Amino acid sequence: MQSKEEILARVTEILVKSFDLNPADVHPTAHLIDDLDLDSIDAIDLAVGLEKETGLEMSEKELRSIQIVQDVVDMVHRKLK
Repeated sequence: MQSKEEILARVTEILVKSFDLNPADVHPTAHLIDDLDLDSIDAIDLAVGLEKETGLEMSEKELRSIQIVQDVVDMVHRKLK
């Protein structure tokens, strides 16, 4: 079982690599749309990346509930339990 810190590090790595973001901008309270300038297409790309990385499927409802980086970490952590 990965810790939330390990998941955050991996999520940060995926966001930085996938969307050419500055690692300093990716932190638990960063809003995906307002702070990181991701749009709905980017959110789908993120979901696909996370599903490939974790092997976990995420429902559309779960994906809509994600607003900040910590939401991603919490969802992955919850699904890995």
